[in-house]
Amino acid sequence: MFFKLLLLFLIIPIVELAILIRLGNIIGVIYTILLVGFTGVVGVTLAKIQGVMVISRVKIQLMRGKVPADNLLGGLLILIGGIMLLTPGLLTDITGFSLILPGTRNLGVKFLKRKLKQFAKKNVENFYFNYGSDNTDKNEREAGKKDYIDVDFEENKDESGNG
Repeated sequence: MFFKLLLLFLIIPIVELAILIRLGNIIGVIYTILLVGFTGVVGVTLAKIQGVMVISRVKIQLMRGKVPADNLLGGLLILIGGIMLLTPGLLTDITGFSLILPGTRNLGVKFLKRKLKQFAKKNVENFYFNYGSDNTDKNEREAGKKDYIDVDFEENKDESGNG
């Protein structure tokens, strides 16, 4: 975790600064400043438009009684992308645009869902079996004093949506 934070707060800004200095030498300082400002304004505008679209899709899904998990994750990525676009630098701008644009954002949502499932599976099992019940219940289970039945179920819905 320390290495990731070091990368995030130290190395990335240094690389961004080096790229901006190099770009300033190539196209000029004024054009570099204008480019950074332009990408910030365009990015925030795009983030606002995409954010409003995602919020409306979340509302529609909630009114239909569905969980808007993908759209909520997409909204989170739009927020992160907007913040990255406000940060001066070309690498953060490229990353920010990729989080805001729908095609690449959908890839990010899929990646995030996969990581969240892995995290939940690992940590929920760990919590339940190590911390989820008090010690007396755990000791009784291990001693075989209580009967437990492990059940898996699958919910079947007919075409009308009723179970």
